[in-house]
Amino acid sequence: MDYKKLAADILQMVGGEKNVQSVTHCATRLRFNLSDDSAAQTDALKKTKGVVGVVNKGGQYQVVIGSDVANVYRELLELGNFDKGAKETPTEDKGPVVRVLDTIAGIFTPIIPAITGAGMLKAVMALLVAFQLIDTSSQTYQFLNFFADAAFYFLPFLIANSAAHKFKCNPYMAMSIAGVLLHPTFQSMVNAAKAEEASLSFIGLPVSLVGYSSSVIPIILAVWFMSYVEPLADKVSPKPVKFFTKPLLTLIITAPVALIALGPLGNILGEWIADGINFLNARVGWLVPMVVGIFTPLMVMTGMHYGLIPIGINNIATAGFDTVVGPGMLGSNIAQGGASLAVAVRTKNSEIKQLATSAGITAVCGITEPAMYGISLRFKRPLIAAMIGGGVAGFFLGITGVGRYTSGSPGLLALPGYIGDQGPRNIMLACIGAAIAFSVAFAVSFFLGIDDPPEEGAATAPEDEHAVSEADAAAAPGEANAKKVKGTDKNTTGVEYKIYAPLNGTAVALDTVSDPTFAEGILGQGIAILPSEGKVYAPFDGTVANVFDTKHAIGLRSSSGIEILIHVGIDTVNLQGKHYTAKVSVGEEIRRGQLLWEFNRKAIKNAGYELVTPVIVTNTEDYAEITTSADGAVTVGDELLEVRCHE
Repeated sequence: MDYKKLAADILQMVGGEKNVQSVTHCATRLRFNLSDDSAAQTDALKKTKGVVGVVNKGGQYQVVIGSDVANVYRELLELGNFDKGAKETPTEDKGPVVRVLDTIAGIFTPIIPAITGAGMLKAVMALLVAFQLIDTSSQTYQFLNFFADAAFYFLPFLIANSAAHKFKCNPYMAMSIAGVLLHPTFQSMVNAAKAEEASLSFIGLPVSLVGYSSSVIPIILAVWFMSYVEPLADKVSPKPVKFFTKPLLTLIITAPVALIALGPLGNILGEWIADGINFLNARVGWLVPMVVGIFTPLMVMTGMHYGLIPIGINNIATAGFDTVVGPGMLGSNIAQGGASLAVAVRTKNSEIKQLATSAGITAVCGITEPAMYGISLRFKRPLIAAMIGGGVAGFFLGITGVGRYTSGSPGLLALPGYIGDQGPRNIMLACIGAAIAFSVAFAVSFFLGIDDPPEEGAATAPEDEHAVSEADAAAAPGEANAKKVKGTDKNTTGVEYKIYAPLNGTAVALDTVSDPTFAEGILGQGIAILPSEGKVYAPFDGTVANVFDTKHAIGLRSSSGIEILIHVGIDTVNLQGKHYTAKVSVGEEIRRGQLLWEFNRKAIKNAGYELVTPVIVTNTEDYAEITTSADGAVTVGDELLEVRCHE
């Protein structure tokens, strides 16, 4: 794969460097914060070779790459500086839930490699001890142990750095606050006060006897507070001495507040979370792992799973093990792999078989995005199977009280992390839960099957019972005598279908449109119309697949499977729906010639926008040929495009 070219293509399609506030990556995705999400060419990105999928959820524009994401990210960083515009871009238009998820994702995504590496080292050590390959009293074991403990013990430093980038303050000052919380002298003072049943105070204010190693919430609160102190210190510091007064004021204000108020508050919040988990485990221990097992795919799609990561880390830090996030996600991830591998076994399409096999193996190892976006969401039924398998496994792991002792990407490779002080019971039950997840999801997915797409260029014999009746042909003259492939809504091979003009106006070649996204055929082949009136009609019988929130465009799907986009005007998304009135909604069935929506030609033109309207076949790759059958003046109902299926 040419990572440099892929990175350049992605950067162009997300709107260029100026549209990127910041970018990071996780195990499989590039995660962008964009100034204007609508400027990204999502459909084109989804069709780009090397891109598995695109998700715009949780406050981030996410481009799913797969295991090569780090290589693409490295090339992307060579192409521009993506932090320079972040401060100037407002985020008030995002809802509170989205802002919280965006913040959590921004803080925890960069540190995942560190805690995953440490967690997997712990898992390897557990295996070595279990098979008596290493003695826990040996110096080698002690070295390995603090290698693995370091990332967790000094977790506040890692979080401080990433939180500072998210809250737009100095990361080195943030890490110095983490140093205050973890300083050996402070910890010695706390230990001595506890031993003597004494107290600590700073300028007469009480300091809680709390240790902050491996903690999560206290440092986040401290850095958040510092993000307000730092600009205030900058403002009040005289310019000639600002170089040292600004950091001085930031430190002398933030550090005491962190020790006296925010640190103890964060510690209390962490204990409340742990107590809440213990309460649920004691009364309905099966509930939360089952819910996590069922809904993890949906949470990953929306970015909400980042709300669980701090809970899992906090559980391990406070209680020593996690019975909620890890077990639930373990069942979900392995179920996702089982569902994909069932598709690989059942499908006759060689391309799908290869993709499902690779994605399934990756998923059972803990990375689910290729399986989710390449298989589950594409065919829907494997997603149902994965949710069922994850729920059943989560229920089993919950009622048996299985917990993980280390962090890591939930999957087969992380199973050694379930070896703990409970002896072999915990790891055995974890393995049984993993087997349940895989078996149930595989069986359900295999039973449900998928609508197997035909091989590229392969002919599929039509079934007589799917022939269109004469009455249907009369009702839809552009699809007369068409037949469907059994089990799908694809057309039979070699059949031609017609798309009729949805507007009155003048037909022009697509390559004359000023927007290169349309002119270069990135979204698909088609034609454009200069409208002479502000009304758009259905070009065939079918359903409404998508009505854009800004009402400037609509996606339609014919009864024969042709998908088209009608886009009124160029860059008219900026009008935010002004001057447009939709007459239909998503999912609504339509008949050829039905009025779909209206627009005010004069107002749009006066606002400075072109009215040329591309009519694009967005699933162009599914067909052998798309030709234009109109040139010059067209009237609603005139033949506009001819679509021919593969021979």
